[in-house]
Amino acid sequence: MYDSVLVATDGSSGTTETLAHATSIARDNDATLHGLYVVDKRLYLAADKANQDEVRQSLEEEGDVALDDIAVGGEEAGVEVVTNMEEGIPHKTITDYAEQEGIDLIVMGTHGRTGRDRVANLGSVTERVVQSAPVPVLVVHIE
Repeated sequence: MYDSVLVATDGSSGTTETLAHATSIARDNDATLHGLYVVDKRLYLAADKANQDEVRQSLEEEGDVALDDIAVGGEEAGVEVVTNMEEGIPHKTITDYAEQEGIDLIVMGTHGRTGRDRVANLGSVTERVVQSAPVPVLVVHIE
């Protein structure tokens, strides 16, 4: 049913639960697991000019760690893994990636590190992906 499963990460602690679901689905369907980290350009562009490079570098380093976790988790489960770091606005970049790469399922957590009412509401990125994704989205509840 699924040939390509995308797990989108922001590097937050809930990624572990989300990755477990995505990996299981990929393994059960002999699918390729795609890991995607989006460097949110709004975050470093909002910083003052003197700090923009430092903020961007920090986001990229965080992305490297998050994507390494996905690569290791997928490989330990015996699934083919593709990781990618892109720059942009997270929800748009995730849905564009899904469309461009022929993704069959997007797996995300209920929230990342943003959002005041995490328990009651989906995170804003997840909510926007659910509303605009060209494919089904599995939302994993994160405590």
